[in-house]
Amino acid sequence: MTTFILASASPARRAVLTAAGIDPEVRVANLNEDKLIAGMAGSEPEKIVTELAVAKARAVIRTLDPALTTDSVVVACDSMLRMGKSLLGKPLTVDRARLYWDQMSGRTGTLLTGHAAVRIVDGTTVATADGCESTQIRFGRPTEPELEAYLASGEPLQVAGACTIDGLGGWFIDGVDGDPSSVIGISLPLTRRLLDRVGLRVTDLWRPPDPA
Repeated sequence: MTTFILASASPARRAVLTAAGIDPEVRVANLNEDKLIAGMAGSEPEKIVTELAVAKARAVIRTLDPALTTDSVVVACDSMLRMGKSLLGKPLTVDRARLYWDQMSGRTGTLLTGHAAVRIVDGTTVATADGCESTQIRFGRPTEPELEAYLASGEPLQVAGACTIDGLGGWFIDGVDGDPSSVIGISLPLTRRLLDRVGLRVTDLWRPPDPA
């Protein structure tokens, strides 16, 4: 059976896959995202997130033992929120997250999630596929005490656009137009299509049913 390797430390991405029948092996990509983004200055936002996903997959592949990768697929993702002309990644600090929410409150943004899938057989890359999913997010208007409580929770500091829909941030999201799994971090429909392009059926990757 093909091993599904998730090139991400995101517990939300792992949870989406687990709920959808796949138990991924998690490997964390070690790369300087800020340097990569700076090198793509002027590129279209969709290209930036997709290239970051590709870079994450490649970084993880370099750490794999060829002797142990008889048949594997590495899947990587990267998300950013487009608000007007701004492209918002992980804020990392409370002050920056507050600035993000100043831009987002009461408005609609586009969550862009780049995806990459790389098939490896006997230690050799045999197929690659990538793409980007765009989803509209309609933000509510949290009161000042609500926002400060949310920022103090720490949740928005490590997620693109300082928001979630599957955690505390869900209280402040008025609606999502598009694929909700992509907002959480990995688009199931797009991932299924990318797996098909590298020669895999997603149903073959589902965990076996528990014996009766």
